[in-house]
Amino acid sequence: MSPEELRHLLDRVQEGHTPAAEAHQRLLAALRAAPLADLGFARVDHHRATRQGFPEVVLGLGKTAEQIAGIAAAIVERGQPLLVTRVDEAAWRVVQARVPDARYHQLARAITLARDVPPGKGTIAIASAGTSDIPVAEEAAVTAELMGNPVERLYDVGVAGLHRLLRERERLESARIIIVVAGMEGALPSVVAGMVDVPVIAVPTSIGYGASFGGIAALLGMLNSCANGVSVVNIDNGFGAGCIASMINHL
Repeated sequence: MSPEELRHLLDRVQEGHTPAAEAHQRLLAALRAAPLADLGFARVDHHRATRQGFPEVVLGLGKTAEQIAGIAAAIVERGQPLLVTRVDEAAWRVVQARVPDARYHQLARAITLARDVPPGKGTIAIASAGTSDIPVAEEAAVTAELMGNPVERLYDVGVAGLHRLLRERERLESARIIIVVAGMEGALPSVVAGMVDVPVIAVPTSIGYGASFGGIAALLGMLNSCANGVSVVNIDNGFGAGCIASMINHL
Protein backbone atom coordinates (compact mmCIF):
# COMPACT_ATOMS: atom_id res chain seq x y z
CA MET A 1 0.00 0.00 0.00
CA SER A 2 1.47 3.33 -1.09
CA PRO A 3 1.41 6.44 1.14
CA GLU A 4 -1.27 7.92 -1.13
CA GLU A 5 -3.44 4.79 -0.86
CA LEU A 6 -3.07 4.81 2.93
CA ARG A 7 -4.04 8.49 3.08
CA HIS A 8 -7.08 7.81 0.88
CA LEU A 9 -8.14 4.90 3.09
CA LEU A 10 -7.86 6.99 6.27
CA ASP A 11 -9.84 9.79 4.65
CA ARG A 12 -12.57 7.32 3.69
CA VAL A 13 -12.77 6.09 7.28
CA GLN A 14 -12.90 9.64 8.61
CA GLU A 15 -15.67 10.56 6.18
CA GLY A 16 -17.67 7.47 7.11
CA HIS A 17 -17.48 5.83 3.69
CA THR A 18 -15.33 2.88 4.80
CA PRO A 19 -16.04 0.94 8.04
CA ALA A 20 -13.15 0.78 10.50
CA ALA A 21 -13.28 -3.03 10.46
CA GLU A 22 -12.80 -3.09 6.68
CA ALA A 23 -9.90 -0.63 6.91
CA HIS A 24 -8.36 -2.81 9.62
CA GLN A 25 -8.47 -5.86 7.38
CA ARG A 26 -6.98 -3.97 4.42
CA LEU A 27 -4.13 -2.70 6.58
CA LEU A 28 -3.43 -6.21 7.87
CA ALA A 29 -3.38 -7.53 4.30
CA ALA A 30 -0.92 -4.82 3.32
CA LEU A 31 1.33 -5.66 6.27
CA ARG A 32 1.27 -9.37 5.40
CA ALA A 33 2.16 -8.74 1.74
CA ALA A 34 5.61 -9.99 0.85
CA PRO A 35 8.07 -7.07 0.96
CA LEU A 36 10.05 -8.59 -1.90
CA ALA A 37 9.81 -11.08 -4.71
CA ASP A 38 12.76 -13.49 -4.75
CA LEU A 39 13.41 -14.41 -8.38
CA GLY A 40 16.64 -16.25 -7.62
CA PHE A 41 18.78 -13.83 -9.63
CA ALA A 42 17.12 -10.73 -8.12
CA ARG A 43 15.10 -9.68 -5.10
CA VAL A 44 12.50 -7.17 -6.25
CA ASP A 45 11.79 -4.58 -3.54
CA HIS A 46 8.00 -4.19 -3.49
CA HIS A 47 8.06 -1.79 -0.54
CA ARG A 48 10.21 0.82 -2.29
CA ALA A 49 7.15 2.89 -3.21
CA THR A 50 5.97 2.90 0.42
CA ARG A 51 9.35 4.09 1.67
CA GLN A 52 10.37 6.44 -1.12
CA GLY A 53 7.24 7.29 -3.07
CA PHE A 54 8.16 5.43 -6.28
CA PRO A 55 8.76 1.73 -7.05
CA GLU A 56 12.14 0.16 -7.67
CA VAL A 57 13.80 1.29 -10.90
CA VAL A 58 15.67 -1.33 -12.93
CA LEU A 59 19.17 -0.64 -14.23
CA GLY A 60 19.54 -2.65 -17.40
CA LEU A 61 23.34 -2.56 -17.57
CA GLY A 62 24.92 -5.93 -16.85
CA LYS A 63 21.63 -7.82 -16.88
CA THR A 64 20.45 -10.26 -19.53
CA ALA A 65 17.26 -9.48 -21.43
CA GLU A 66 15.56 -12.41 -19.69
CA GLN A 67 16.55 -11.08 -16.26
CA ILE A 68 15.27 -7.61 -17.11
CA ALA A 69 11.98 -9.08 -18.35
CA GLY A 70 11.55 -11.15 -15.19
CA ILE A 71 12.11 -8.17 -12.90
CA ALA A 72 9.87 -5.96 -15.03
CA ALA A 73 7.04 -8.50 -14.92
CA ALA A 74 7.29 -8.78 -11.12
CA ILE A 75 6.99 -5.00 -10.76
CA VAL A 76 4.08 -4.65 -13.17
CA GLU A 77 2.19 -7.56 -11.59
CA ARG A 78 1.96 -5.44 -8.42
CA GLY A 79 0.26 -2.67 -10.40
CA GLN A 80 3.29 -0.42 -10.16
CA PRO A 81 4.79 1.84 -12.84
CA LEU A 82 7.84 0.46 -14.61
CA LEU A 83 11.10 2.19 -15.45
CA VAL A 84 14.09 0.34 -16.86
CA THR A 85 17.14 2.43 -17.74
CA ARG A 86 20.13 1.78 -20.02
CA VAL A 87 18.62 -0.90 -22.25
CA ASP A 88 18.69 -1.54 -25.97
CA GLU A 89 15.81 -2.34 -28.28
CA ALA A 90 16.61 -6.06 -28.28
CA ALA A 91 16.04 -6.22 -24.52
CA TRP A 92 12.79 -4.31 -24.92
CA ARG A 93 11.47 -6.95 -27.33
CA VAL A 94 12.00 -9.60 -24.64
CA VAL A 95 10.37 -7.39 -22.00
CA GLN A 96 7.45 -6.67 -24.32
CA ALA A 97 6.68 -10.37 -24.55
CA ARG A 98 6.12 -10.37 -20.75
CA VAL A 99 4.78 -6.81 -20.43
CA PRO A 100 2.87 -6.08 -23.68
CA ASP A 101 2.04 -2.47 -22.78
CA ALA A 102 5.68 -1.53 -22.14
CA ARG A 103 7.03 1.34 -24.22
CA TYR A 104 10.59 1.81 -25.49
CA HIS A 105 12.18 5.27 -25.60
CA GLN A 106 15.00 4.97 -28.10
CA LEU A 107 16.87 8.21 -27.34
CA ALA A 108 16.63 7.72 -23.58
CA ARG A 109 17.37 3.99 -23.86
CA ALA A 110 14.57 3.34 -21.38
CA ILE A 111 11.54 1.09 -21.03
CA THR A 112 8.46 2.45 -19.28
CA LEU A 113 4.93 1.53 -18.35
CA ALA A 114 2.99 4.41 -16.85
CA ARG A 115 0.54 4.17 -13.96
CA ASP A 116 -1.33 6.80 -11.99
CA VAL A 117 1.09 8.59 -9.67
CA PRO A 118 0.73 11.75 -7.57
CA PRO A 119 1.30 14.83 -9.78
CA GLY A 120 4.17 17.21 -9.23
CA LYS A 121 3.41 20.76 -8.20
CA GLY A 122 5.10 22.55 -11.10
CA THR A 123 7.00 22.13 -14.34
CA ILE A 124 10.49 20.66 -14.65
CA ALA A 125 12.47 22.31 -17.45
CA ILE A 126 15.26 20.28 -19.05
CA ALA A 127 17.88 22.17 -21.04
CA SER A 128 20.62 20.53 -23.06
CA ALA A 129 23.69 22.39 -24.26
CA GLY A 130 23.97 20.51 -27.55
CA THR A 131 22.17 17.95 -29.65
CA SER A 132 24.75 15.35 -28.60
CA ASP A 133 23.59 15.77 -24.98
CA ILE A 134 19.97 14.91 -25.80
CA PRO A 135 20.15 11.16 -24.92
CA VAL A 136 21.09 12.03 -21.31
CA ALA A 137 18.50 14.81 -21.25
CA GLU A 138 15.87 12.40 -22.51
CA GLU A 139 16.70 9.92 -19.76
CA ALA A 140 16.01 12.72 -17.27
CA ALA A 141 12.82 13.73 -19.09
CA VAL A 142 11.39 10.21 -19.32
CA THR A 143 12.16 9.64 -15.63
CA ALA A 144 10.53 12.89 -14.51
CA GLU A 145 7.43 12.35 -16.67
CA LEU A 146 6.88 8.80 -15.44
CA MET A 147 7.07 10.11 -11.86
CA GLY A 148 4.19 12.49 -12.53
CA ASN A 149 5.82 15.74 -13.59
CA PRO A 150 5.12 18.02 -16.56
CA VAL A 151 8.35 18.50 -18.50
CA GLU A 152 9.50 21.32 -20.80
CA ARG A 153 12.33 20.41 -23.18
CA LEU A 154 14.78 23.15 -24.24
CA TYR A 155 17.39 21.45 -26.39
CA ASP A 156 20.54 22.79 -28.09
CA VAL A 157 20.72 26.05 -26.12
CA GLY A 158 24.43 25.98 -25.21
CA VAL A 159 26.64 28.95 -24.45
CA ALA A 160 28.35 28.87 -27.85
CA GLY A 161 25.20 30.61 -29.13
CA LEU A 162 23.86 32.40 -26.08
CA HIS A 163 20.96 33.98 -27.96
CA ARG A 164 19.40 30.51 -28.21
CA LEU A 165 19.17 30.36 -24.43
CA LEU A 166 18.04 33.95 -23.92
CA ARG A 167 15.03 33.51 -26.20
CA GLU A 168 13.84 30.73 -23.83
CA ARG A 169 14.06 32.91 -20.72
CA GLU A 170 10.29 32.94 -20.14
CA ARG A 171 10.09 29.14 -20.16
CA LEU A 172 13.05 28.88 -17.79
CA GLU A 173 11.54 31.38 -15.37
CA SER A 174 8.21 29.52 -15.30
CA ALA A 175 9.81 26.23 -14.20
CA ARG A 176 9.90 25.02 -10.60
CA ILE A 177 13.15 23.07 -11.10
CA ILE A 178 15.60 23.12 -14.01
CA ILE A 179 17.83 20.26 -15.12
CA VAL A 180 20.77 21.40 -17.24
CA VAL A 181 22.66 18.80 -19.27
CA ALA A 182 26.03 19.71 -20.80
CA GLY A 183 29.34 18.22 -21.87
CA MET A 184 32.53 19.91 -23.13
CA GLU A 185 33.46 22.53 -20.47
CA GLY A 186 30.07 22.27 -18.70
CA ALA A 187 29.38 26.02 -18.56
CA LEU A 188 25.63 26.07 -19.20
CA PRO A 189 24.37 25.35 -15.61
CA SER A 190 26.20 28.41 -14.26
CA VAL A 191 24.62 30.64 -16.90
CA VAL A 192 21.13 29.25 -16.30
CA ALA A 193 21.44 29.47 -12.51
CA GLY A 194 22.41 33.13 -12.84
CA MET A 195 19.10 33.81 -14.60
CA VAL A 196 16.56 32.10 -12.29
CA ASP A 197 15.56 31.75 -8.64
CA VAL A 198 14.84 27.99 -8.62
CA PRO A 199 17.07 24.93 -8.05
CA VAL A 200 19.32 23.94 -10.95
CA ILE A 201 20.42 20.31 -11.21
CA ALA A 202 23.50 20.02 -13.40
CA VAL A 203 24.27 16.85 -15.35
CA PRO A 204 27.74 16.57 -16.89
CA THR A 205 27.90 14.37 -19.98
CA SER A 206 30.78 12.42 -21.46
CA ILE A 207 30.49 14.42 -24.70
CA GLY A 208 33.68 16.26 -25.60
CA TYR A 209 37.17 16.04 -27.04
CA GLY A 210 40.21 14.37 -25.44
CA ALA A 211 40.83 16.90 -22.69
CA SER A 212 37.24 16.52 -21.47
CA PHE A 213 38.37 13.14 -20.06
CA GLY A 214 35.01 11.49 -20.64
CA GLY A 215 33.02 14.16 -18.81
CA ILE A 216 35.38 14.87 -15.91
CA ALA A 217 36.09 18.39 -17.21
CA ALA A 218 32.36 19.17 -17.29
CA LEU A 219 31.87 17.58 -13.87
CA LEU A 220 34.61 19.69 -12.28
CA GLY A 221 33.36 22.82 -14.03
CA MET A 222 29.87 22.28 -12.64
CA LEU A 223 31.16 21.51 -9.14
CA ASN A 224 33.06 24.80 -9.26
CA SER A 225 30.07 26.82 -10.45
CA CYS A 226 30.11 30.46 -9.38
CA ALA A 227 26.29 30.65 -9.46
CA ASN A 228 24.12 29.93 -6.43
CA GLY A 229 21.65 27.05 -6.35
CA VAL A 230 23.52 24.55 -8.54
CA SER A 231 23.73 20.91 -7.47
CA VAL A 232 25.53 18.27 -9.54
CA VAL A 233 24.90 14.59 -10.25
CA ASN A 234 27.28 12.06 -11.75
CA ILE A 235 28.45 11.97 -15.36
CA ASP A 236 25.63 10.98 -17.77
CA ASN A 237 23.24 10.42 -14.84
CA GLY A 238 20.03 11.69 -16.40
CA PHE A 239 17.99 9.28 -14.30
CA GLY A 240 19.44 10.64 -11.06
CA ALA A 241 18.68 14.22 -12.09
CA GLY A 242 15.10 13.37 -13.09
CA CYS A 243 14.53 11.53 -9.82
CA ILE A 244 15.86 14.37 -7.63
CA ALA A 245 13.88 16.96 -9.59
CA SER A 246 10.72 14.90 -9.10
CA MET A 247 11.30 14.64 -5.35
CA ILE A 248 11.70 18.43 -5.12
CA ASN A 249 8.61 18.96 -7.26
CA HIS A 250 6.50 16.77 -4.95
CA LEU A 251 7.51 18.54 -1.73
